[in-house]
Amino acid sequence: MTTRVALVGGTGKLGGIIREVVDGMDGFEVAAVLGSRSDLSELDGADLVIDASTPAASIDVVRAAAARGLNVLVGTSGWSAERIALIRPVVAEAGTAAVFIPNFSLGSVLGTALAAAAAPFFPFAEIVEAHRDTKIDSPSGTAVRTAELIAASRRTPVEAPFADQRARGQQVASVPVHSLRRPGVVARQEVVLSGPGESLTVVHDTVEPAAAYAPGIRIAVPAALAATGVVVGLESFIDIGIGVPRTSAAAPVDDGSTPGGQAARATGA
Repeated sequence: MTTRVALVGGTGKLGGIIREVVDGMDGFEVAAVLGSRSDLSELDGADLVIDASTPAASIDVVRAAAARGLNVLVGTSGWSAERIALIRPVVAEAGTAAVFIPNFSLGSVLGTALAAAAAPFFPFAEIVEAHRDTKIDSPSGTAVRTAELIAASRRTPVEAPFADQRARGQQVASVPVHSLRRPGVVARQEVVLSGPGESLTVVHDTVEPAAAYAPGIRIAVPAALAATGVVVGLESFIDIGIGVPRTSAAAPVDDGSTPGGQAARATGA
């Protein structure tokens, strides 16, 4: 049986990559591609919705999927823990799943996990992220997720002196985040952890998006079809061998796996 996928935002950069990957997967086909002028009634007849639209449109896509009893895989940026909390009751009432993947890159997921694992050992943490000048949201969804996981891994907030000054960046879960938007870059995240007499920097660069995202998309699509509830992060479906906090105020996700174990079926709170 072939799973029919409705891809929202399929004409964009990420949507184009997702479409190519899904069409090459056994048992899946992109049956509908929705653009900015499409009506969400075009989701009818699908078995799974994938959202690669815009931050403004994404919440309507998630609600429309839930209203139709469909699971949705969200690759759109701009979903913080607070915004995800708004959709939890909708998904719970519908008995469906909403799977949020801030970044499909396995390297990005590992970089975030490394930063979160190291964060309890350093009092200071800051994030510098860079994307091309056409990215419309900031901070990036990856940076927001990283900051939330750093905060979840700690007993106390990170130290951020003079955080009231605008030049110190936007605080996300107590972590200062600095966003660069410029040509000549695809995506880059740098997490700087500092303590007395030393610092540790975790850097991830995306050089070729199609190659970087494809493995994660192949993992996330079937996982989203089988999921229930709200699930956040690609790490919910893979064994990365690093303890990433999954049940916390910042990232309230229960994937049903043992700590560090691989989740065959993700179940959200």
